[in-house]
Amino acid sequence: MNYFRKKSIQDIHKQIEAGQSDSHESLGKHLKTRDLAAFGIAAIIGAGIFSTIGQASYQGGPAVIFLFLFTAIACGFAAFAYAEFASMVPVSGSAYTYSYVAFGEIIAWIIGWALIMEYAIGNITVAISWSDYFTTLLESIQIKSIGLNGIHLPEWIQMDFVTASNGYSSALSMMEAGKSFSSLEPAIQNAYVAWTNSPTLFGFHMIFDLPALFIIILITWLVYRGMKESRNASNVMVIIKLAIILLVIAVGIFYVDTENWNPFAPNGVSGILKGVSAVFFAYIGFDAISTTAEECENPQRDLPRGMMWAIIICTILYIIIALILTGMVNYTELAVGDPLAYVFEKLNLKWMSGIIAVSAVVAMASVLLVFQMGQPRIWMSMSRDGLLPKKFSNIHPKYKTPSFATIVVGFIVAIPALFMNLKMVTDLCSIGTLFAFVLVCGGVLVLQNKKDIPRGKFKTPYINGKYVMPILVVFSLVLLFTKYKNETLDFLTNKKEAKSSSELLSELTPSEISTLRTNHMKVDSVKMRTCNNDIYTFFTDSNRVQLQNELKQNQFNKSESFFFKEGFNLFAHKIPTWIFIVFTLFISIMAVKNNLSLIPILGLLSCLYMMSQLELSNWIYFTGWLLIGLVIYFGYSAKHSKLHNKA
Repeated sequence: MNYFRKKSIQDIHKQIEAGQSDSHESLGKHLKTRDLAAFGIAAIIGAGIFSTIGQASYQGGPAVIFLFLFTAIACGFAAFAYAEFASMVPVSGSAYTYSYVAFGEIIAWIIGWALIMEYAIGNITVAISWSDYFTTLLESIQIKSIGLNGIHLPEWIQMDFVTASNGYSSALSMMEAGKSFSSLEPAIQNAYVAWTNSPTLFGFHMIFDLPALFIIILITWLVYRGMKESRNASNVMVIIKLAIILLVIAVGIFYVDTENWNPFAPNGVSGILKGVSAVFFAYIGFDAISTTAEECENPQRDLPRGMMWAIIICTILYIIIALILTGMVNYTELAVGDPLAYVFEKLNLKWMSGIIAVSAVVAMASVLLVFQMGQPRIWMSMSRDGLLPKKFSNIHPKYKTPSFATIVVGFIVAIPALFMNLKMVTDLCSIGTLFAFVLVCGGVLVLQNKKDIPRGKFKTPYINGKYVMPILVVFSLVLLFTKYKNETLDFLTNKKEAKSSSELLSELTPSEISTLRTNHMKVDSVKMRTCNNDIYTFFTDSNRVQLQNELKQNQFNKSESFFFKEGFNLFAHKIPTWIFIVFTLFISIMAVKNNLSLIPILGLLSCLYMMSQLELSNWIYFTGWLLIGLVIYFGYSAKHSKLHNKA
C-alpha cells in the first residue's frame, strides 16, 4: 500500500469547474477581500493583545516591537506560501489539502490531525479565557440608580471541576497548617467556595464553566447557520474591537513618557527572543482564512489579499500598542495578565478599564468564531477524501455549511471546557500551527520545479536561494563564533547551565510554592499585589539569585545540584535547537542544488526556529498526539481512502 499517494491538482480543478467536490454539494460563496481580512483580524487580535503582549514587553522592553516585526515577517513568509497554494488549490482544507498535493496522504493526515490542536483544542483555552473575562466584566457592572453593584455568578458555575477540586484540597491543607481562610489567595478562596457550595449528584460535585458553554453554543450556532451570519457577526466584532483599540491608542498616546523607552532593549537580544512563543501566539489565526476558500467569490484573487492585509493591519496595531504600553509605564511593571487594563488603572483612568474589558470579551468571541469555523471545514475535506466517515462531509441543504462536522466540533470544545482546565494547551496550539506553516512552506518548495502543475493567479515572488542561503549561513557562523563565542561553545560542549527562575519554581512542590508565596505576601505585599499574587511573575531571571538564596535556606534546604541542568537532562532540552540547525544546513544545500525560492525557505526556517524555542515537553506531547493520529490513520483512514480504492 502506498501511503504517500498524492492528490492531483488537475483533478481538483475539474471538480471545481463542475461546481462540486468529489460528488459532494458545494458550499455557499459569499466572501470578498474585505470579509477575509476581517476574519483574519478577528482571529489574530485576541488574547495576544490583551495578555501575552504584557509578558513579552516585560522580557524585551520597548524593543519587543522588533520581535513583533520578526514574527510578522515570518508569518508573512508563511502567508505567501498559503496564498500560493490557495490560488493553486482553491478548496477548503487549508494545510491539509496543500500537504496532500505536495507530500502525499500520510503527511496530509498528520497535518490534518495536528491542526485539531490549533482549532478545536486551542478553542477550549479561548473559551475558558473568554469566561474569565466575561465574569469579571459582569462583576464590574455598577448602576447606582437601581442599586446594582455588580452581577455575581455562583462560583460553581464559573469554574472548571479540576481547578475547584485542586483549590479545595490546597485550601484544606493550608488551613490545617494554621492559616486562616481570609489569608488564602482569592483564587483558592473561590475554588473552596465553589466546591463547598456546589450541588452534588450521587456524590459528584456539579461544578462547570457555564459562561464557556454559553459562548461555545452561541458561536457554534452562528457557524452552523451559515457563512453570511458568521461573516456579519465577525465584521461587527472586528469593528467594535478595532474602534476600542484605536481609542486606547488615542488616549494612551497623551500619557507616554519617552523616558520609559530608555533603555530601549534592557535585556538585549536574548531578552527580546524570550517572548517568541507569546508573540507568535498573538499572530495565530490568519491561516484559518484559507479554510474558507470554497466560500470565496474569487479565491485566487481575494485569499492572498485578505491574508496580507490582516497581517499588515495587526502588526501595525501590535507595534503601536507595545510602544504605548512601554511608554505609559516602565517595562518592568508589565508582567501582568491584563497589561492594558493595568496601565490605565495605574494612571487613574479606570473608565478605560471597563471599555478594555468589553473589547476583550468581543475579541475572544471573534477568535472562537473563526477557529470554530475552520475545524469543520478541514474535517469536511478529510471526509471527502475518505479519511474520515462520510457523515463529516454532509452539507446542510439550506445553510450550505458542513452541519454534522460543525456540531461535533461544538461538542468537542464544549465538554472539556465545562469540566477541565486546559490552559496548558497554549504552547501545544502554537507548535501544531507552526508545524502546519513549516509543511506549507515546504510544499511550495516541493512543487516549485514541477512544470506540469497548473498555477494560480498568485505566485510567491522568486528570489534564488542558491546565492542568499550560503551567505546567510556563513554570516550566522561568523557571528556565533565571534560575538557569541562563549555561548556557542557552551552549547556545543553541553556545559552545565543555571536553571531559570521559572524552571526552579516548576520543580517545587505545591506546598513549597505556597510557602514561598505566603512569605512574600508578608514581606513584599505591594509587589505581590502588582503581580496578582503570582509567584511565577514575581520571580524572573533578573532576581533569580534572590530565589536561589531563599531556596537554600532551612525552610526549603535545596542542594547545589538542584539549581543547575547538566548531562543528558540538559542536552535533551537542546534537541529542538539541533533539529533546527541540522535542517537549516540541509535546506541550504538543497537551495544550492535545486535553485530553491528564498521566501518559502525563510518562512520554513523562521517557523521551525520558533518551534525550536518551545519547551521539549511540548515536542513530546505533540509527538504523542501525532502517534495517536497515526493509529487512527492505519486503523481506519488508509483503508477507506478514495485514492486507495481507485488504485
